Amino acid sequence: MADVDSRPRLGQIVRVLRGRDAGNYAVIIGIEEPHFVLLADGDQRKADCPKKKNLKHIQVTNTINLEIADAIKSHGRVNNAKLRYALNQYLLKLEQKGE
Repeated sequence: MADVDSRPRLGQIVRVLRGRDAGNYAVIIGIEEPHFVLLADGDQRKADCPKKKNLKHIQVTNTINLEIADAIKSHGRVNNAKLRYALNQYLLKLEQKGE
């Protein structure tokens, strides 16, 4: 996990603010400049059918899963199990901080 600037990056965990998935977390698995990203969570939204989302409708976190980013850069894709695992680990950290 690494810290980032304001531009969205591959492997970055985001919170969806608008739409049917509002309040859920997902991972950026693709970037379509200048205003869109492709999101997947490995469960409801699979990696082979990502959601195209406007940057205005998501809240980026400071967390990037480098394993997912490397898999996308080297293989061009990532499996759903890695996405689910990364999101579960992130949400467990959030719960521990909240307590």
